[in-house]
Amino acid sequence: MRVPIWFIIQILKFKSEGTIVETVLPDYHGFAVLALTGIALILFTRDKIPLETTSFIVLLLLIGGFQIFPYAIDGELFGRLDFFAGFGNEALITICSLMIIGQAIERTGALQPLASLISKAWMNWPVLALLLTMITASVLSAFMNNTPIIVLLMPILVGVSLRTKFPVSNVMMPMGFAAIIGGMSTTIGTSTNLLVVGLARDIGIRDFSMFDFMMPVMIVGGAGILFLWLIAPRMLPERTPPLSDTSPRIFNSQLLINEDGFASNKELSEIMNETSGEIRIEKIQRNENLVLSPFPSLIILPGDRLFLRDTSENLKHFEETLGATLYSLSDPDHPVDEETPLNDEGQQIAEVVVTRGSPLHYQSLEGVNFGNTYGLMALAIHRARSPNSEITGDLNTVMLRAGDVLLVQGSREAIESLRDSGKMLVLDGAKDLPQKHKSKRALFILGSVILSAALGLMPISVSALLGVGFLLLTGCISWTDAAQALSTKIIMIIVASLALGKALVATDMASYLASSFAHAAEGLPIPIILCIFMLIMSIMTNIVSNNAAAVIGTPIAIGIAQQLQVDPEPFILAVLFGANMSYATPFGYQSNLLILSAGGYKFADFMKIGIPLIFIMWVGFSLLLPTMYGLWG
Repeated sequence: MRVPIWFIIQILKFKSEGTIVETVLPDYHGFAVLALTGIALILFTRDKIPLETTSFIVLLLLIGGFQIFPYAIDGELFGRLDFFAGFGNEALITICSLMIIGQAIERTGALQPLASLISKAWMNWPVLALLLTMITASVLSAFMNNTPIIVLLMPILVGVSLRTKFPVSNVMMPMGFAAIIGGMSTTIGTSTNLLVVGLARDIGIRDFSMFDFMMPVMIVGGAGILFLWLIAPRMLPERTPPLSDTSPRIFNSQLLINEDGFASNKELSEIMNETSGEIRIEKIQRNENLVLSPFPSLIILPGDRLFLRDTSENLKHFEETLGATLYSLSDPDHPVDEETPLNDEGQQIAEVVVTRGSPLHYQSLEGVNFGNTYGLMALAIHRARSPNSEITGDLNTVMLRAGDVLLVQGSREAIESLRDSGKMLVLDGAKDLPQKHKSKRALFILGSVILSAALGLMPISVSALLGVGFLLLTGCISWTDAAQALSTKIIMIIVASLALGKALVATDMASYLASSFAHAAEGLPIPIILCIFMLIMSIMTNIVSNNAAAVIGTPIAIGIAQQLQVDPEPFILAVLFGANMSYATPFGYQSNLLILSAGGYKFADFMKIGIPLIFIMWVGFSLLLPTMYGLWG
């Protein structure tokens, strides 16, 4: 939706006085909006108040305030219709569409082959693999939302860290920050970029194309990634992450014993020793009519099929170690490879809370024969009374107490049956495992969305919305999954931030703040003013939402450029880059909260790595932007 012409005219009312121009002092409406902005920024930092609640209150106060105390611009009332327009903002629609596309990529497991490649690299060259992981995260995040990328990579890093004894806390934060850096490089990389570019276009600045600022991000971001690769892991303390839903998924499978493999004609006890006791065999099928129990003294013969349930990484490891051939139970005719990956159709994961009076209270999984009774596999246990304690050994032998949470995997029917039985509390939000047979069409649709926008065939808002339509039509995602992909928190904070930004501009407060900043910096070189403004944005984004900082900062940045009578583009990019430097706090960016839990980090860990990274990026862009736009002269 285009901003009315009065909105552009009102952005700057000035009269010339030397180089700096004076703005009209706003009336009480402007100061009221400024006060509300300050209150909102404070409330955004309060963990006890949900961001969506704060955003809703801000929106209500703006609508109610301008309704009770009318404000007219050129004879037209400014108020509710202007604030409601945020729900139909083109940038918000694009962001929602990209969130749904990211959900489809995650649901179909479209990036799983890439994840497998990264996993293999970690097993052989962990230091180089860290660089590969960060580059992968940054490249992918340039074209899709960061969150599904981090969700994809987290279980890989957790799994390989356990096997290689490489501390997961040394790699999780560098990976997450690299994804944020990559997201800065295109107009669709983050919601912040979309908002800044959209606001600048609505105010009358030229429309940035997808790759307009990729080069400076590659130069400065490259220095940031080198810091994250070579220095950050040495600065991070070793933390023990809590068990969470980053646990690797479990697959039903079978190993066919080959005649020339290690396991042929060996006792089962020898096979167990060869795998360091890690392999767990449920049963052994010798022919169509004979099923054997896994006794240690049993001789395994060529042609036997060992039935297993384990992670994909462990299963491939067993296949290689024993010289067997791995098959998925859902496709017993084709060996597992890149063309035929492990697959369990209809499998879900869910959280089950142990309550007083439930069959698991003061019992172990083994004691109630959990797997056979309920048809579910326990992946992880969260101890309510000692959440940071490390559980070692067999999960099946852990004595459970009220409040403990089990992460389980099984068929949709088994989870629904457990929920309907009323014997245990099954939390809402069970998640389907990837439907990999739809991954290629999901990747094709994502590529088409990106290509059509990059070539200028259609706006990203149109191509992304069309992409969602094709994903729904081809069954890559359901309406339920699409709805789950939409974050109320993100939607509300964007709408509230857009409303605040509009009110700041319409009441001349943005122009007044820009003039005040320009006066305070009067006499300083323009590159220094740009540098200071970008630093302010980078500090603000770590205190409040990056979207809020971007929306509020964009009209002020354009006002400063107008006051200084210079090209506004470098100041717009200063907002965009500064608002993306959300490295110093866990709540600076939504993906930071994911890695906070998965890496077992503390607040201080983010400051220890985030502040030096902000300094590197800030100095780099402060030198590069004035050079690009000829501001040094």
